[in-house]
Amino acid sequence: MSTTQSDRLRALLEPLVSAEGLDLEDIEVSRAGRRRQLRIVVDSDEGVELDACADLSRAISEKLDETPDVMGEGEYVLEVSSPGADRPLSEHRHYARATGRLAKLTLHDGSELVARILTVDDEGLDLEVPGVKGRKPTARRVAFADIAKARVEIEFSRKDKKEEEA
Repeated sequence: MSTTQSDRLRALLEPLVSAEGLDLEDIEVSRAGRRRQLRIVVDSDEGVELDACADLSRAISEKLDETPDVMGEGEYVLEVSSPGADRPLSEHRHYARATGRLAKLTLHDGSELVARILTVDDEGLDLEVPGVKGRKPTARRVAFADIAKARVEIEFSRKDKKEEEA
């Protein structure tokens, strides 16, 4: 059984990321001209501060310098970041972290749904579907097994939780 570069990188870097209290979400190696780019995406329940990304980047760089066979010869650019605001949702923890956010779900039957995630449990999601043309929002339950893909929607006019509580 052969191990891919991504698998080797994950095995090497996951302990470093976990030690910082973060989850290793994605590893991507791509070409950027003559150089390669190594993109590491990390997250946590509390989000990720810029300083944490910088500290982790230094630790990863040192580890890769100590283990040159993982990235091979040649130059590469290392990027450590958090997921974007419109991140895809694929793991249970992603949905839990998106509680209170608006999400676009594509179901296996081909239908699409934009709704606010209210609660998440082991089987699925409780959602609030916004009302159309002055109608009240409706509640809906969607099982994880019915979701083909999901993504957080960016909201520009979203009320801050503090405003809602006031």
